[in-house]
Amino acid sequence: MKTVAVVGPSNAGKTTLVERLAERLNGNVATVKHLDHAPDIDTEGKDTARHRAAGARVTHGLSDDGWFATGEERSLADVLDDLAPDHDYALVEGFSSHGLPAVVLGGRDHAGRELAAAPEQDDIDLDALCAAIDGVEPRVTLESLVSEVKRSSTADRAGAIATFTGRVRAKDSPEDAPTEALEFETYREVADERMCAIETELEAREGVHAVLTHHRTGRIEAGADIVFVVVLAGHRREAFSTVEDGIDRLKDEVPIFKKERTSDEEFWVHERA
Repeated sequence: MKTVAVVGPSNAGKTTLVERLAERLNGNVATVKHLDHAPDIDTEGKDTARHRAAGARVTHGLSDDGWFATGEERSLADVLDDLAPDHDYALVEGFSSHGLPAVVLGGRDHAGRELAAAPEQDDIDLDALCAAIDGVEPRVTLESLVSEVKRSSTADRAGAIATFTGRVRAKDSPEDAPTEALEFETYREVADERMCAIETELEAREGVHAVLTHHRTGRIEAGADIVFVVVLAGHRREAFSTVEDGIDRLKDEVPIFKKERTSDEEFWVHERA
């Protein structure tokens, strides 16, 4: 899912630009809007309020006129991860400090890579912006990869989906200084080419229908996901063995460099091997 923020002052036309992009982009588009305050949803005395009081984590209320939902607080990253399996694009209005690739209006300060900038939305070249958005590295989750393999043309002959998720481990033992984050760098084109070759070679196996791999780069906090391997296969044995070979080959063959940041120090892992 290509994810882009539209940032700027309130009078620069952020909402209008999001509308124009949603109409122009070819695919399923989701939008997320930053609100200065939570909307007023009064559920006092309603059945859904009683559900919440009884311990329900999420409630949905529906009527002929609309719906609302309540639940535990979600971060922007949580929301985008939830959207990724079913959407091609996410347009985020606001959130200038979150480091997303951004369309910048009115000179707004922002943390992410700048895709386009103009005083107001009318000054944005929409064709050039759509081309820039299509060049954004997609947001990938385990769920989005599973959703993709389920759409394989041979999915009707597959009885198994096996997955592997690698995550940032805080400690190897209780005495270790806790790992706060890992940082990954790579030669993107070389890494993508090698991962594509691994996928193709694994898909050539008897009974294997689809293989997808993804390794995140940049800073990844302790407890967060790093790498995924997803295999669609006819039977569980082919699926499990291919997942194991997939992650082993990715770690051995793809040029990805890891820096570890603990509470005591930071170091490149390959320099200590």
